[in-house]
Amino acid sequence: MRWTQRTRSAVAALAVLGAALIAPAAPPAAAAEEGELTDLVNPFIGTENEGNTYPGAAVPFGMVQFSPDTGHNTGYDYSQNHIRGFSLVHLSGVGCGLGGDLPVLPTTGDVTETDYARYQAEFSHDTETASPGYYKVGLKTGIAAELTATARTGVQRYTFPATDKANVLLNAGQSLHRSVSSKVEVLDNRTVRTTITGSGFCQDTKPYTVYTITRFDRPFIAHGTWNGSTVTAGSMTGRDGAYVRFDTTKDRTVEATTALSYVDAHGAAVNLRAEGGRSFDQVRDAARHTWEGRLDTVRAQGGSDTLRRTFYSSLYRSFLAPNIGSDADGRYTGWDQNIHRARDFTYYQNWSLWDTYRTQTQLLSLLAPDEARDMAISVIRIDEESGWLPKWGYGTVETNIMTGDPVTPFLTNAYQQGLLKGYEERAYRALKKNADGVPPADSPAVGREANREYIAEGFAPYVKGRPHVKPGDSDYDHGASATLEYALSDAMLAQMAHDLGHADDAARYAARSQNYRKIFDTSTGFFRARDASGAFTGPADPARSEGFHEGTAWQYQWLVPQDLPGMVGLIGGEQAANDRLDSFFAYDRLVQDPAKTAREVWVNGPYDYYNADKYNPQNEPDLIAPYTYLSTGQPWKTTDVVHAALTLFTDAPTGMTGNDDLGTMSAWNVLSSIGIFPVQPGHDTWGLSTPAFERVDLRLDRHYYPRGALTVTAPGTSDARRYIQSARIDNAPYGRTYLTTDALRHIRSLAFTVGTDPSGWGTGPEDGPPPLHPAHRY
Repeated sequence: MRWTQRTRSAVAALAVLGAALIAPAAPPAAAAEEGELTDLVNPFIGTENEGNTYPGAAVPFGMVQFSPDTGHNTGYDYSQNHIRGFSLVHLSGVGCGLGGDLPVLPTTGDVTETDYARYQAEFSHDTETASPGYYKVGLKTGIAAELTATARTGVQRYTFPATDKANVLLNAGQSLHRSVSSKVEVLDNRTVRTTITGSGFCQDTKPYTVYTITRFDRPFIAHGTWNGSTVTAGSMTGRDGAYVRFDTTKDRTVEATTALSYVDAHGAAVNLRAEGGRSFDQVRDAARHTWEGRLDTVRAQGGSDTLRRTFYSSLYRSFLAPNIGSDADGRYTGWDQNIHRARDFTYYQNWSLWDTYRTQTQLLSLLAPDEARDMAISVIRIDEESGWLPKWGYGTVETNIMTGDPVTPFLTNAYQQGLLKGYEERAYRALKKNADGVPPADSPAVGREANREYIAEGFAPYVKGRPHVKPGDSDYDHGASATLEYALSDAMLAQMAHDLGHADDAARYAARSQNYRKIFDTSTGFFRARDASGAFTGPADPARSEGFHEGTAWQYQWLVPQDLPGMVGLIGGEQAANDRLDSFFAYDRLVQDPAKTAREVWVNGPYDYYNADKYNPQNEPDLIAPYTYLSTGQPWKTTDVVHAALTLFTDAPTGMTGNDDLGTMSAWNVLSSIGIFPVQPGHDTWGLSTPAFERVDLRLDRHYYPRGALTVTAPGTSDARRYIQSARIDNAPYGRTYLTTDALRHIRSLAFTVGTDPSGWGTGPEDGPPPLHPAHRY
């Protein structure tokens, strides 16, 4: 059968629309459990064992993430006990240091040290608390520090001992970057301005500049600046930092608001005027109210307290990025380094696309579609202003970290979710240029770096030791996985081209989506890298394979979501595929002891990506893999694997499975706990599995989802009762293991009946997610 987007949508939708038109509305949600949803969020989850999250204050998608830095590469580590400063910018869960701009620290006495590694303050977790939009810590110097935030400002309150030498140090010259240049100006007896230029993320990158202005709530009585280690009292300008001093013998508190801009000093002042002027308590309460509204888009009932805390903490982290990049007046610095103005949308930045295109992108399209639309428009503007689409963008620059072509499924997802109305052709032009070319030498972007060889030969070659032409990662270092990622993106772009009427392009991209077959080694039964001559290269052992980015051939074998039936055919059919899946997930051990198997067989350290033949639930290449069983006739095993992986999320500082990568792992937890997961990233297909909760109510935007809500129920679901026996959509029986976005737009309820044993639900030959366009041509 020739599956097109319209055919697939119709098949799923027709099964439910008739019932939806006559079915009663879903019953109202039960009364919320006592307390607010923000009370369930623990910002310390993931702050230890390289989860690399931060516990500080932010609002959803805010430009500012005001958080303590303890000396860890990416900011805060729960195992450390000194704070170097509270800085303005952090990325949740990244693996390399970036941000940490303008660390500020309160001190007492004379200012004699300018290196924050020397003047850092000791603290204890006993005096530390955090909740959405708020952070507080008692330093062992006797000073209490509190942080909160608006979208573009960080607000701080310090409670000092009684002293006439209460200082606030503003260290512009140190951050989480590899190199920083800075300038500090004391404008008057309440105001300090800085300009900070930083660079470096995993590897050297083009520099970018942030501008800050800090306004104190009362005059300081003295000030000074420093250049290097030289402190000059009374100086109005400096290179690396400034201190301001207060008399707190009577009034012991000092408040200040710091505004940030990536445009210029005027932009920082605009943001201060727009969002400053309120007391600390007012800003903290507003931030909490904002978070409460955002978290209230999902109401989960049932499950243990720990399950609810990990779920809502993951939902919280899913809304931390991407980040607002435009100032309150709409101006932003584009990737051409010129100033532009966003009209009728908010400009966003920080694009960890290799990570987020698989989970977080889809979660935001579901729960925050207006913001997701603006994010997609922002990416289109990057292409129009700089000449190329991003791969891994930070602030105003491209870092070229990671490989493949992640921007294509990011944008085609936005198209499939209906977020690009009026921008369809603009997005398509950018994607076509990206899919068919390579950025010129004078562009900072690498794009599809191996595209010439891929288009000519059908694969990206693995060229060991090839010098990097541009900073960042190189697709030639990871030719096998780059081939799989290119082919996935071609499949998604083919569908968009077809829908927009570009038939020739659609046929060409559909044909290229089959290029995964070009790196399949029949002698090993696995994918394998090819060198520039076309010969297979590297170890034949798929657990020791080279040419795969952060993984092995075992871990990349299922990254063919566009054509799983074709992949299954390559390895010998469904039985062979299920045998291999069982081995991959250590399934026999898994069903005996899920949690132990997850922790002792699957997980081997936060950065242990190579030399393994088992599932790696803490890294992106395997995020979709548990859902492969939906396509091999054994959907109950998806539930077994997913529920075992969910045990890795806890409400402790070590409760993240590796880097969170701007909400990627958190979004996986949220979607898998609800029971709907994007099994074909970049398309409109949602796989189904047993929810972790008895009931989840999703509040959806009626502009995109006319029904305005979706209720997912699974009465009695538990570790013992986790197998789907049957499913109903708006009271109509439903036997397939997937839904399309079109179907989600027209239903109100998805109800699962669960039991203690696997059933025949979803096991029919047509029940699994169909391939997009496996062998046909448009």
